[in-house]
Amino acid sequence: MRTYLDCIPCFFKQALEAGKIAGANKVTQKRILDKLAKDFPKFSLSASPPEIGRDIYAIVKKITQKKDPFAQIKAKSNRLALKIYKKLKNKVAHSSDRLLMAAELAIAGNIIDYGVKNSLNVDTELAKILAQENRSIKQESKVTFDYTSFKRALKRSSTILYLGDNAGETVFDRVLIEEIKRIDKSKNITYAVKEVPVINDALIKDAIDCGIDRSAKIISSGSDAPGTVLPLCKKSFLSLFNKADMVISKGQGNFEALSGSKRPVFFLFMAKCPVVAQHVGCKVGDIILSYHPGKRRI
Repeated sequence: MRTYLDCIPCFFKQALEAGKIAGANKVTQKRILDKLAKDFPKFSLSASPPEIGRDIYAIVKKITQKKDPFAQIKAKSNRLALKIYKKLKNKVAHSSDRLLMAAELAIAGNIIDYGVKNSLNVDTELAKILAQENRSIKQESKVTFDYTSFKRALKRSSTILYLGDNAGETVFDRVLIEEIKRIDKSKNITYAVKEVPVINDALIKDAIDCGIDRSAKIISSGSDAPGTVLPLCKKSFLSLFNKADMVISKGQGNFEALSGSKRPVFFLFMAKCPVVAQHVGCKVGDIILSYHPGKRRI
């Protein structure tokens, strides 16, 4: 997905919020915005938002001298999400379609995203997820919620590459991965996270802290962008990405980076901004499980 003009104000809001979270005073915050304004004419709108986001957060890191401004926020997100892990498992266990519920919860967990929302009360957002006790989040739709194709692909696939997104959200991913393994223990699942800190995206430590290692192998994609930008990824990851029977991609950033992929990908995310919603053909706040066929169908 390319970058649209409407994305530009959001980039500046993200930079400002990241500076605040990093503890920058108003003078330093202005330095961040000034630097971004100076560099922005160099950015191409043909690039995906995560590619530009990579440069934006590099500016914030350099000026604030904070390598991981969101470290405390990520730790809190992991901690709070783990507190409701048993409740999430209970919702799955008592559902008439366990896999569907696990998938819906995994996507609902995508609400834990500072990059798009600019600010976030994790406690409040998690409470909203649990409040939807008996309601199916999204009805079947080939365009926005293609559960039938997702279920069919899972049945046929032996090797699954699961692209993680945000810290805290990893607990919701764990629930889905564990349900996939419950159905078929032979599934070989690899969970990929970011190489270095960027916004509140999960790193290997976050995935381990949230228990992903109990049911999947954890690796780094090599990307330091807020999305899986393939040219920035490790060769070992690219090999797995191309060879895996199935790729499950979590989060809006990964959708923005991979929506033009040559291989089939299942995108699971919440549409958090008007630009992405228009691109997908949905409403802001919609829960998405879409199948991108690439050049070959599963």
